[in-house]
Amino acid sequence: MKYYLAVDIGASSGRHILAHMEDGRIVLEEIYRFYNGMDEKGHHQVWDTERLFSEILEGMKKCKEEGKIPATMGIDTWGVDYVLLDKDDNPVGDCIAYRDGRTKGMDEEVYKIIPEDELYARTGIQKAIFNTIYQLMSTKVRKPEKLERARTFLMIPDYFHFLLTGVRKQEYTNASTTQLVNAETADWDHELIARLGYPDELFGELSMPGTVVGPIKKEIESKVGFSCTVVLPATHDTGSAVMSVPCTDENTLYISSGTWSLMGCELEKANCTKKAQTANFTNEGGYQHRYRFLKNIMGLWMIQSVKKEFEEGYDYPGKNPKDDYSFANLCDRAEKETIDSVVPANDSRFLNPESMIREVQKACEESGQTVPITPWELSRVIYRSLAVCYKQATEEIEEITGKNFDSINIVGGGSNAVYLNKLTAAETGRTVNAGPGEATAIGNIGAQMIADGVFAGLQEFRKCVFDSFGVVRY
Repeated sequence: MKYYLAVDIGASSGRHILAHMEDGRIVLEEIYRFYNGMDEKGHHQVWDTERLFSEILEGMKKCKEEGKIPATMGIDTWGVDYVLLDKDDNPVGDCIAYRDGRTKGMDEEVYKIIPEDELYARTGIQKAIFNTIYQLMSTKVRKPEKLERARTFLMIPDYFHFLLTGVRKQEYTNASTTQLVNAETADWDHELIARLGYPDELFGELSMPGTVVGPIKKEIESKVGFSCTVVLPATHDTGSAVMSVPCTDENTLYISSGTWSLMGCELEKANCTKKAQTANFTNEGGYQHRYRFLKNIMGLWMIQSVKKEFEEGYDYPGKNPKDDYSFANLCDRAEKETIDSVVPANDSRFLNPESMIREVQKACEESGQTVPITPWELSRVIYRSLAVCYKQATEEIEEITGKNFDSINIVGGGSNAVYLNKLTAAETGRTVNAGPGEATAIGNIGAQMIADGVFAGLQEFRKCVFDSFGVVRY
């Protein structure tokens, strides 16, 4: 049996998923799961990359214990965050997380050099204050010595691949989230980088998903108990998720639903028009130089945050010690409520508030709507608000592209939220196809399998995804 390993690390958890082919279908098995989250350190929110890498190795050891040795493996994570290495390959400072406040005001610093309209026309990437371009500007303005010491720039999955193999590869789909890649050439925009004053030597050749990085180092092999080869997936988790969208008709939109909801379509050529910029759509790099024309919507981060607050003891009338705050129960109970309030879910106020519960309540108060109190009322308001965002994004995509879309394929963990799927179908007036839930891991594995010759290409892989996992229609 030939196995392929996807290490899929999100903003709240990571998991090791093994896959093999059986009777023409892809079979998945979760081997290991671990916690992820931001830490407070030195007045910043940071990722503990050392701990995360130790978790990667632990999951690999579990493969050995199960006697299921992967032939290849690849790692995907969220976008925009990165690690700087010095001349001795040691990290230059902490890996600061995208939700940290250090980028406040850095957009204006960038626009003093590159006007906002020109930046979008060159990169096609939507403005998000946490994008890498603004993170690097914060470093340049406040900690210039860090850039002076840096000799290598690696996005987080690139860094983990480097730790595994000793080989530096900068993968295209994740690099595109930096807002430093040219949408026309699908390569680093070196002129843009020079004008911003970032060290050009940090930005080398970009590699596409399916590229072989190399075998794991001997020291890693001795720790995990086996040898395997690292193959680049689409290292941006949305890039991997979109690879596994099983409904491949041209008139199908997708939503990669997790901490973020990424809603859009695939384009052969980036759409960097003023209309797309005004609607805040982005053109992220995809497999085989496709473009993921999409909008970032706040997503299940809001539900995750509310869930965490209630689990930590947030009080409310009628609270019962036996109350179940699982995602499934929050979703089921929300459907039975009657509150009809909605909030602008994509407003920046919900990006990282001190209390998500209070922020949602304040938004309802300010707009004169009924204020949600219980976990179930809050969940209903959030789910309904997300569905409204999906409707708005659908209309914008159709207006900007001039295309009509009659169905939406929801993939990722959010595809299991039945109530949200029903709301999305009702709000958008489109057929909703939900699944697969493990879309990111499946897409990660798909890039490995295509590279290994299991599938002739993306379409054949997607057909197998549909045959293997199917969808649920709403």
